[in-house]
Amino acid sequence: MGEKRTSFVARLVAVLALAGAVVVLIVAIPSALDGGSDSAKHGKQGNTHHAKPHRTTAATYVVKSGDTLTAIAHQTGVPVAQILALNPEVDPQILIAGQTLKLR
Repeated sequence: MGEKRTSFVARLVAVLALAGAVVVLIVAIPSALDGGSDSAKHGKQGNTHHAKPHRTTAATYVVKSGDTLTAIAHQTGVPVAQILALNPEVDPQILIAGQTLKLR
């Protein structure tokens, strides 16, 4: 009985992690597509926001032993949410060394 419960909890955690990534995408993508904030579009002065320069990234990344999505995102400059959106078959909790992830 305990083994079934553990399996259920593990699946639930994975589903919740994926749901969180989807929420991030829903919030982040429209803002990115419209070019940023309203003040930037209309030339209003206000708090200046200095975005990180965009890195030129490869189209794919091969997972190494010990990699996490956060580490890969930091190393490549591609947000975790974008990596998850491009790789829906990937379990964010279980990355496999040698697995190829799309980055763009």
